[in-house]
Amino acid sequence: MASSPFTVRVDSAVKKRLEKLARSTGRSRSFLAAEAIGEYVDVNEWQISGVKQAMAALDRGESIAHERVDEWVRSWGSRKELPAPKPRAR
Repeated sequence: MASSPFTVRVDSAVKKRLEKLARSTGRSRSFLAAEAIGEYVDVNEWQISGVKQAMAALDRGESIAHERVDEWVRSWGSRKELPAPKPRAR
């Protein structure tokens, strides 16, 4: 994959920790920073996508009442564990 330069400012304490980690792992600071940024972007894209999907489901009237979710969660680990509740349309 092609890469391009990117400048970012970090707290000096973070920079020192990054330098120490780079020495410990035998990787460059640039490699570790690029990996960290990539993982951050992956997680946040996933989270935002999930929130948007949930909001769209709510807009379509698909929801699960809090009480049903609470009852399901409280059943975890019991002899009578309940199946996950399914959304009900309005």
